[in-house]
Amino acid sequence: MTVPTAAQHADAQPPITMFGPDFPYAYDDFLAHPAGLGQVPATEHGKEVAVIGGGLSGIITAYELMKMGLRPVVYEADQIGGRLRTVGFEGCDPGLTAEMGAMRFPPSSTALQHYIDLVGLKTKPFPNPLAPDTPSTVVDLKGETHYARTVEDLPEVYHQVMDAWNACLEEGADFSAMNRAIRERDVPRIREIWSRLVEKLDNQTFYGYLCDSTAFKSFRHREIFGQVGFGTGGWDTDFPNSILEILRVVYTEADDHHRGIVGGSQQLPLRLWEREPEKLVHWAPGTSLSSLHDGTPRPAVTRLHRTAGNRITVTDADGDIRTYEAAVFTAQSWMLLSKIACDDALFPIDHWTAMERTHYMESSKLFVPVDRPFWLDKDEETGRDVMSMTLTDRMTRGTYLLDDGPDKPAVICLSYTWCDDSLKWLPLDANERMEVMLKSLSEIYPKVDIRKHIIGNPVTVSWENEPYFMGAFKANLPGHYRYQRRLFTHFMQDRLPEDKRGLFLAGDDISWTAGWAEGAVQTALNAVWGVMTHFGGSTDAANPGPGDVYDEIAPVELPED
Repeated sequence: MTVPTAAQHADAQPPITMFGPDFPYAYDDFLAHPAGLGQVPATEHGKEVAVIGGGLSGIITAYELMKMGLRPVVYEADQIGGRLRTVGFEGCDPGLTAEMGAMRFPPSSTALQHYIDLVGLKTKPFPNPLAPDTPSTVVDLKGETHYARTVEDLPEVYHQVMDAWNACLEEGADFSAMNRAIRERDVPRIREIWSRLVEKLDNQTFYGYLCDSTAFKSFRHREIFGQVGFGTGGWDTDFPNSILEILRVVYTEADDHHRGIVGGSQQLPLRLWEREPEKLVHWAPGTSLSSLHDGTPRPAVTRLHRTAGNRITVTDADGDIRTYEAAVFTAQSWMLLSKIACDDALFPIDHWTAMERTHYMESSKLFVPVDRPFWLDKDEETGRDVMSMTLTDRMTRGTYLLDDGPDKPAVICLSYTWCDDSLKWLPLDANERMEVMLKSLSEIYPKVDIRKHIIGNPVTVSWENEPYFMGAFKANLPGHYRYQRRLFTHFMQDRLPEDKRGLFLAGDDISWTAGWAEGAVQTALNAVWGVMTHFGGSTDAANPGPGDVYDEIAPVELPED
């Protein structure tokens, strides 16, 4: 559920953005500046750069490098979009879609919003539990069901849990002070607060943090908080993760005020792939990423190794071998350990260690198409909606109701689960999953026959079972801060030995805000700056890039000994 905080109720505050706390750089300002992101020398125009992975991070990297006059060569094993994957339902209206990956985006994702606006996409409120645009929410725990239109409708114990969470954040993490510093882009204050917290909390789990708080001394309150949570629902599957990961989310309100992309999130990378930029160096007007690739990216990468002259040599699934002065790897880093044959010389050994230690969260979803948003029908006895956005401790965990109007076909996300809850679904196919979910929901809504409204086959995904992903997103465990810092700062290659330069990392698992598309965008822009610098280019003095100001805002460096 959405948890109000003191900061949210203060008057006349600047808008929040994912500005830090680890690397408080204004990516949105960088993108909006009329000087652009930088330039490379004319002698480098037309040079090829490998971009491995056609998800959002890869497509943005390629798009911005193309604008600078370089020639990105995109490799994609599956389909453009990565975890921005929108699918239809066989035999149904093509406008009826399901978001198998990213489906809700906070307003604090301001760099992401730049690209959403650039390609002309629209957004609309996403029906999270108890969100203002969600008609109603049902919380079903231990067989007790509570119906609510606002948080005020929930029993007193839920208010106690919300109060405990707010107190816990203030008591142990200076929430209001950090939230305000991020809003005001007060870098010294952000660094002052965060430096202390990183050193104090890097070894602490989310659950351990709650247990250490006097506000959460009640096990019952911790249990309810885990099952119902804040923002997007229950977060007990995150309890083993580092509390630093959770603080990054709540400080920047990444888990609140969500919006969905009308027509599906995959449109964003697809439109960027086809887009013909107005401001384009070297290339003829009308050039797009699609035209540079004759409409189709190169296939999966099967081997990466360094060759003479510190070049990056790429072998793809067709057996084609190409060598580049620079390459950007944007797929999930585990691919470098499993699917792609790599030599050790690609990265320093401590970076290999960081990739091996990366912890990914599992995630499953199942959607069904229905004839109409029947959940808005009223129960004759109670006057309530017959069905609601549902949070429960049953197998389904989170059920979301998605519609485009009262007379149109609609979609139900019958279940969205993470980690252990996701693994429970793994042995079952889509229809078997649907049967278990319908049974669980029938126990919450005994009067509602969901099945009679279903108009097509279910669609499902378990990201841990997807061969080119093996998980949904990174989530650091306690003690992982140093590993994440190595990966995020890899774009600063003047710190690396000369024989380890030229290959850059990007993607949301490299970012501090993993699991959010904003992290994919930010690390793409870091990689663009890195490649530009590698080719002898620079930014305009009026619009310094992330590497230009790195020493002023570098992430906290914890001791290794």
